Amino acid sequence: MENTHDMKAFVIPQPGAHTVELTEVPVPKIDDDELLVRVQAMGVGIHDSYFLPSDAKYPYPIGIEAAGVIEKIGSRVVGHQPGNRVVFVSSMQPKGGTWADYAAVKAASLIMPIPTGLGFIEAAAIPVAGNTALKALRALADVPTGGSLFIAGGSGAIGTFAIQLARKRGWRIAASASEVNHDYMLSLGAHKAVDYHDPQWRKQVLQWMPGGVDAVMAVQPGTSAESLPVVKDGGSLISVSGDALVAERGVRMMGIPYEVNVMDELMQLMKQIAAGEMHLGLEQVYPFDDALAALAKVQTRRARGKLVLQRE
Repeated sequence: MENTHDMKAFVIPQPGAHTVELTEVPVPKIDDDELLVRVQAMGVGIHDSYFLPSDAKYPYPIGIEAAGVIEKIGSRVVGHQPGNRVVFVSSMQPKGGTWADYAAVKAASLIMPIPTGLGFIEAAAIPVAGNTALKALRALADVPTGGSLFIAGGSGAIGTFAIQLARKRGWRIAASASEVNHDYMLSLGAHKAVDYHDPQWRKQVLQWMPGGVDAVMAVQPGTSAESLPVVKDGGSLISVSGDALVAERGVRMMGIPYEVNVMDELMQLMKQIAAGEMHLGLEQVYPFDDALAALAKVQTRRARGKLVLQRE
């Protein structure tokens, strides 16, 4: 039976619009290679209202990641069944994103079962930040046990995972954030916290690790150039936000290797969170109707950990 009823969604109303509005739109019809998911919780990210496909159908529901229950599957979908709890990433799809009652998701997207013991809210906070942190660390695989990493922007969702994952690899970690977040980063396993407002922060990192760190993970935009002086000669720098830089002193400059598959590691990360072995930083859970306040908060780039929207 085709879906003919409407649903609530936060949308870009028309091409070129710079506003997000709450309205009602038709529930998307799925193709043979798609699933229809009844969304229960949505992760909030800085790019949620920016990632728009050229063939988007307007009004266009925004959002990239969510957790929910499979309502219906297309005839060519295998490995998924209606009623299954799933967490997924779905971006740049012409039918829209995740900030809605329902989302049409390509079966080829990142879709994973939610482990036992993990709720929808927790699950929705993991896939984008977890995927990004895992891929960034995979690119830094040549950092040895006992090696050093500086994370520029360590208190957000990606940094929260990166600090803990790097610590599990036996690395020594320094990270930057506002002073109010220093105790938080240290509690996650960072060995050194610096305040990026302090003009002496690079000097402090180099006093902590004379000669420079083995690698830098530059999470926040513009932090790659600022962080380059703390990398040792011949070290590595990975820009999460895609800063364009010219290499110097033999430093290896990288972006996120998006083609790398870290699904198994992401599933393991979710299981560790469910078991209480990894900390999931949830700064605030917003009711779905307050989504615009959550979007405004995350766009300040000052959120600690992750923000999530919850369906009623």
